[in-house]
Amino acid sequence: MSKKKPGAVSNTIVLNKKAGHDFFIEERLEAGLVLEGWEAKSLRAGKVQIRDSYILLKDGEAFLFGALITPLPTASTHIHPDSMRNRKLLLHQRELSRLIGAVERKGYTVVPTAMYWKKGRAKLEIGLAKGKQSHDKRQAEKERDWQREKQRLLKIH
Repeated sequence: MSKKKPGAVSNTIVLNKKAGHDFFIEERLEAGLVLEGWEAKSLRAGKVQIRDSYILLKDGEAFLFGALITPLPTASTHIHPDSMRNRKLLLHQRELSRLIGAVERKGYTVVPTAMYWKKGRAKLEIGLAKGKQSHDKRQAEKERDWQREKQRLLKIH
């Protein structure tokens, strides 16, 4: 069992906590991202937001819409960065066809849940999810509060 060294950097770039609040995430997959050079540098600096982003499946391909990657002020002068650009996701064909089938036939949606580094490459964790109703969200909040209170009581005794 390997323990992390103190001061070691995390591979996680950004998490989408809103996805866990708004959806029941049933399955998670890893997808690669097609990025430009300035985008990779911005990711290294942590200048990314995926809270309001979503994934669209069209023509047998997956695309990430609405992800905001803010360009660094030191970006080159001969390129004009588009921070809200649509980015293609890299998935295996069988994963794509399974996602397309679930979205079209079973009413699922595909949401980005996290972005992280793996072997020097940016990866996006996507979740196959069903939407939560407002009463489901309230129930999850009550459960979270009860778990927190239970931990507090156990800590006291």
